Amino acid sequence: MAHGLMRPRAASYNRGFPFPFAKRHPVRFFLDPITWLLVFVAAISGVLLIWPALARARVGGVPPNEAVRLMNREKATVVDVSEPGEYAVAHVAGSRNIPLGRIDVAQELPKNKTLPIVLVCATGKRAARAAKALEAKGYQKPVVLAGGLAAWRAANLPIESSKEVAKA
Repeated sequence: MAHGLMRPRAASYNRGFPFPFAKRHPVRFFLDPITWLLVFVAAISGVLLIWPALARARVGGVPPNEAVRLMNREKATVVDVSEPGEYAVAHVAGSRNIPLGRIDVAQELPKNKTLPIVLVCATGKRAARAAKALEAKGYQKPVVLAGGLAAWRAANLPIESSKEVAKA
């Protein structure tokens, strides 16, 4: 005790264990239903945290900021696969309208099949089908705008509407 105060030693039954009233029984830990409930809750919360990323990967969509990067740096063409009435109400600024039913025979698609094509619809579901059709036609980089036009609006990116609809 010449070098200052020393801490008293813990009781022999409590050597390093944080709860003085509990004894160590490792087998009981694994048999306790509360332990398994907590493990189950942790697993479910982990899955729920990862679920949005898995859903985006399954669709293969890109967020709006990545679509803008593709447009600016890689000269991507934006194709809206909505019906003409939906396209007239609102669409991505500078996009071309090729309805999903015409995507196989459309002449408006770019001739260079190595450039990216950003496909847009209201929610992204039709665009995913169009991406599969374009891949079958030999296009190398068809990408879907994840979340569709709703995600584009949420990102406050420019939207146009046709002049006929704007006058009405």
